[in-house]
Amino acid sequence: MITEAVGVACEEVGHVYDGTGGALAALDGVTFRARPAEFVCIVGPSGCGKSTLLRLIAGLLRPTAGSILFQGGTSGATPRNALVFQEHGVFPWMTVLDNVAFGLEMQGVSRTDRLERAHAFIERVGLATFEGRYPHELSVGMRQRVGIARAFVADVPILLMDEPFGSLDAQTKWVLQEELLRIWREDRKLVLFVTHDIEEAVRLGDRVLVMTGRPGSIREVLDIPFARPRDRDRDADASLAYTKRIWDLLEDEVRTGLLVTG
Repeated sequence: MITEAVGVACEEVGHVYDGTGGALAALDGVTFRARPAEFVCIVGPSGCGKSTLLRLIAGLLRPTAGSILFQGGTSGATPRNALVFQEHGVFPWMTVLDNVAFGLEMQGVSRTDRLERAHAFIERVGLATFEGRYPHELSVGMRQRVGIARAFVADVPILLMDEPFGSLDAQTKWVLQEELLRIWREDRKLVLFVTHDIEEAVRLGDRVLVMTGRPGSIREVLDIPFARPRDRDRDADASLAYTKRIWDLLEDEVRTGLLVTG
């Protein structure tokens, strides 16, 4: 298990892409803090820089303005982290077992140890009978379980998830949300979870960061006070109220982005 707990603070973070069509500002003045072991959801209009923000925190991009600071971990370095994407997180030439063990292999964990640890997480996500299968033999939902298992078994303090359930049907999404929360409760780490689904953000998050249109910044941060484990029926009325509040914040941004009035 991880021995470090890591939080993140973004201070006036900006990022500009240089392209053939000129400079494109993706983010401007993004400021927020996320505590260790917190589950933070990020919502915003399409193109507002949510994925860019995750890549900056992961260390795959560098901010063109501002700073990203980490609480805990190794001073001055980007902490170990894992990224889970929508449908693009598995290697087609590897079996389920080798896919889940891949992050441990990159960490230099011995083959015997990494396969043992991978096997344990594969069982936890209900794929024990599919260890020797390849991704093309799995459903989309099963492939997402592989990605989740690989991210958690790597035992990193920060998990970055970019719309991991965006392409799933409602029933499968609900099951995987439950699975993700169950594993997170057992293996607490900081999760930053990007989604376009407002209900999903309210259901999963301790807090929800609502972003403006491009260049993205933080318009508002909402605490979601529901007790965990959450109950769909018990929290229904309050969830609806928070969902409406977030949509009210986003509606003007979305309309502006579409150049729609009314």
